[in-house]
Amino acid sequence: MKFFDFLRSRALFLTVVFFGLVFWCIVAAFMGALWLLILLTVVIVFGAVAVYIGLEYYFFCRRIQKLKRLQSEMEELHLLGEVLPRPVSGMEEVYFSVMKTVSRAAVDRVFVLHKELEEYLDYLEGWVHEIKTPLTACSLILSGDGDVRKMKSELRRADNLAESVLFYARLRTAGQDVRMTRFSVREAAEEAVQNEMELLIAAKVSVETEGDFFAVTDRQAVVFSIKQLLVNCAKYCRGGHVKIAAADGALTVEDDGEGIPSHELPLVFSRGYVGSAGRKQGGGTGMGLYIVKHTCEKCGVDVSVSSETGKFTRFTFAFPNAAKEK
Repeated sequence: MKFFDFLRSRALFLTVVFFGLVFWCIVAAFMGALWLLILLTVVIVFGAVAVYIGLEYYFFCRRIQKLKRLQSEMEELHLLGEVLPRPVSGMEEVYFSVMKTVSRAAVDRVFVLHKELEEYLDYLEGWVHEIKTPLTACSLILSGDGDVRKMKSELRRADNLAESVLFYARLRTAGQDVRMTRFSVREAAEEAVQNEMELLIAAKVSVETEGDFFAVTDRQAVVFSIKQLLVNCAKYCRGGHVKIAAADGALTVEDDGEGIPSHELPLVFSRGYVGSAGRKQGGGTGMGLYIVKHTCEKCGVDVSVSSETGKFTRFTFAFPNAAKEK
C-alpha cells in the first residue's frame, strides 16, 4: 500500500486531531496564551502525529510484506488462514476470526473432495479390471464357435458395468439429476427383467412378477436398481428362482439362493464390500449394492435387505407417495 493510500485509511484519526488542535488554538488564544506557546504546541502535536503515523506505516508495511511472503510460499492457499499472524487490533481480530472460519471450511471441503476423488479413482481402477472379463469373453467367443447367445450375455454384462459407472458418477452430482415421474412399479420391474433376460437365461434363473402400484420417483433409477439385483441373482443364484412382488408401497425382490450370512448383512451396502459369495466367484468391485443404496436414497426410496442362510435373500424398496390406481 502506498503512503497516501495509508493516509486516506487514517483520515478519520487525522481529521479528529486537526479539529482538536484548531479548537485548542482558539481556546488558548481566547484565554490569552502566548502565541509562541500556541505555535510550540501545534508543532509538538504535528510532530508527534507525524512520528506516530510514520511508525504505524512502517510496521504496517512489514506486516503486509510478511503476509505476501506467506502467500507466495504457500503451495496450498486454502491453508493460508491457518498460518496468519495474530491480529493487533479489535477490527483485525474480527477479520482474523472470519478468515479462520473460511479457511477451516475450505480445508474441510478440500479434504472431502480429495477423499471422494480417491474413492472415484479406486472404483474406476476396479471397474476397468471388471469390464475386461466380458470383453475378453467376447473376443474368445468370436475366435471360437461364435455363439450368439453367449455373445449377447457378455455384451449385457459389459452394458451393466457401463451403466453402473454412469450411476456412480450421478451420485457425485447435485440433486437436479433426479427425474421425478409417476409410473407403474410392476412395469419398471418387468423392463428390468427384460433387459437382463440374456443373463438370466444363461444362469437358468426363472423370474415371476406379481402385484402393482404407482410411485412418484426416478423411474430410471428404480429400473437400474432392480437390474443390479437381477445381475447378482444371475451370478450367485444360478438355477434358482426370483420373485418380484409389488404391494402396499413396497417392492420386494426375493431369490431362493444360498442367502447372506447374518454377520454380513449390515455390510452389504458398504462401499467396496465383497461378501463370502463374491469372493468365491473371484471378487468384484463391491460397488453394485453401494450404488443401488445411494441411488435410491437420492430419489427418496428406502432399500433394505433381509436373508436366511440356505433359504432366501430379500431386498425391499419402500416408495413414498405410492398409490394403487393411476
